[in-house]
Amino acid sequence: MGFNDERKRMNEGELYRSNDAEILKEQLQCVEKLYDYNVTRPSEKQKRKGLLKEMFAVIGDGCHIEPPFHANWGGKYVHFGKGVYANFNLTLVDDVEIYVGDYTMMGPNVTIITGTHPILPELRKEAYQFNLPVYIGENVWIGAGTIILPGITIGDNSVIGAGSIVTKDIPKNVVAYGQPCTIKREINDHDKIYYYKEKSKVFNIFDFFIYGLNTYY
Repeated sequence: MGFNDERKRMNEGELYRSNDAEILKEQLQCVEKLYDYNVTRPSEKQKRKGLLKEMFAVIGDGCHIEPPFHANWGGKYVHFGKGVYANFNLTLVDDVEIYVGDYTMMGPNVTIITGTHPILPELRKEAYQFNLPVYIGENVWIGAGTIILPGITIGDNSVIGAGSIVTKDIPKNVVAYGQPCTIKREINDHDKIYYYKEKSKVFNIFDFFIYGLNTYY
């Protein structure tokens, strides 16, 4: 099987040999740029911005990724919307597409995985792998230490609690956490008043006109 056949299978969720020589050669070029990104100085913001544009499939305006940043392909198959923020030690197993919507935030040590392996030992011995894309919506907050498994979709505005292992799709506008990650509640009117437990927002005259007096009492 030739390089083009392996690449086609790699991108279409089929079994392929991850140790194919041409695939490894291309991957090495990507992680060389990733190395350059990780050794930039904090003051080299423009250099970081330029490298991300070279490394990623799509990188929106205002994105920031704190080094160190780890990725199998250095972001080659990653699509970030605008204003995405990732804290230290973001790890992307980006052997196929990862999509992250505008203004999504990721805490330290978040891992997003697209690549996985067959159960059959004989296939693993031959370095077979397959990949499933991950879709994360807009304005999602992913807490520190979260692991997102291959093929997962997370809907807009949802919050994934720290330390979660996301094994199933999560809809939009919910709070979910745990191992495995499960939905705990919907985002609701209570969250318009309280930003953390019973800590309420400071009174804002604009909110008063939008939501009414009952928002605060």
